[in-house]
Amino acid sequence: MAEEILNRVAQSKLITFNLEDHYPKGQRFVFDLSQWFHEGFVLREKEFRDQAKEHDWSQYNDQFIALGCSTDAIVPAWAYMLISSYLEPFAKKVVIGDLEMLESHLYQEIIDNLDVSDLEGKAVIVKGCSNKPVPKNAYIFLINKLQPVVKSLMYGEACSSVPLYKKPKN
Repeated sequence: MAEEILNRVAQSKLITFNLEDHYPKGQRFVFDLSQWFHEGFVLREKEFRDQAKEHDWSQYNDQFIALGCSTDAIVPAWAYMLISSYLEPFAKKVVIGDLEMLESHLYQEIIDNLDVSDLEGKAVIVKGCSNKPVPKNAYIFLINKLQPVVKSLMYGEACSSVPLYKKPKN
């Protein structure tokens, strides 16, 4: 007589938290300021301002924008501020940096605003693999948010998780 095979993973009280489920929808774009610099390195204020004034900013409507410079040019703060002022009516979010910095900033806001009260005292596993670009920082932001609330934290999949934190018994 064969014994019934039990799926202990399905029966466990583990709650899986998938950061990918919180991925903000929208196009991402890196705006390279050096495209408007003389030979890619020298910011000439009048020409830079003229380019900004004539540019069609509406093309960035509802996009997430990372402002950067692909050359070793010295970019004054006001240049980023000027471009940001033109993007403000259109873009969902503007940050200085690359796409990873942009994703990191987006996840910081999302995680800061998460209500995790339903996870209080629970065993939580943070799903490791994702098909979307979840930045490494997002996992740190999440640990900082969850650790004060949960009973235990793990990383990976229920069948092969890595323990990260267990609340001490009082």
